[in-house]
Order: sequence, then structure tokens, then C-alpha cells
Amino acid sequence: MLKKISEILSYRKQFISLLVGVPSYETYVDHMRTHHPDAQVKSRKEFFCEAQEDRFNAKGGKISRCC
Repeated sequence: MLKKISEILSYRKQFISLLVGVPSYETYVDHMRTHHPDAQVKSRKEFFCEAQEDRFNAKGGKISRCC
């Protein structure tokens, strides 16, 4: 039962992150370790700030959002 609840919560976190446009930090770290083992991995804060910058400043400073 506890395992199932934990699984549901992890999917919930992933869904909400994707809903607001923040990619998964854990997926990024896995990718970097697998494909770029010599490169430095960004901190969670650096990763989040870059994701926000890419999302909201992608069109030369114009807000890029649905509403």
C-alpha cells in the first residue's frame, strides 16, 4: 500500500512539473551522467533558473504563455 502511494505521489510531482513547464531535474542529472560524464552538472537552483529563463524569455523578452 505504501509503495503504491509513493508511486502515485511521484507521478503527481512529475505531472505538476510538466504542467508548469519545468523539466525533471532527476532526468537531467541522469542524462548528464550517462552522456556527458566529464561535464559539470548544474545545481537544482541553476537548472530551475535556466528552465524558467528558457520558458518565459524565449521570444526576446516577450512573455510566452497560454493566457
